Amino acid sequence: MAKKLNITPLHDRVIVKPAAAEEKTAGGIIIPDTAKEKPQRGQVLAAGTGKKDEPVTVKVGDNVLYGKYAGTEIQIDGQDLLIMRESDILAIV
Repeated sequence: MAKKLNITPLHDRVIVKPAAAEEKTAGGIIIPDTAKEKPQRGQVLAAGTGKKDEPVTVKVGDNVLYGKYAGTEIQIDGQDLLIMRESDILAIV
């Protein structure tokens, strides 16, 4: 992302840009918009400082996996983003 976000998450919150949904299957079948699943992978754009005695382990630029229904969808500068707790993140890829 070229420019910095004008928002800073508090405590253990993280802002994630979801990866694009799959357009085709491995076999080459094109998936219609109504059948696409929510992506479960994304890139960290901003991270809070963490809780007392528990710093945030992810950093800006990390690619992460998160739960299917994790986070809250927000829109900043025309981008669809997710804000979630660090505990909703399952792994750093």
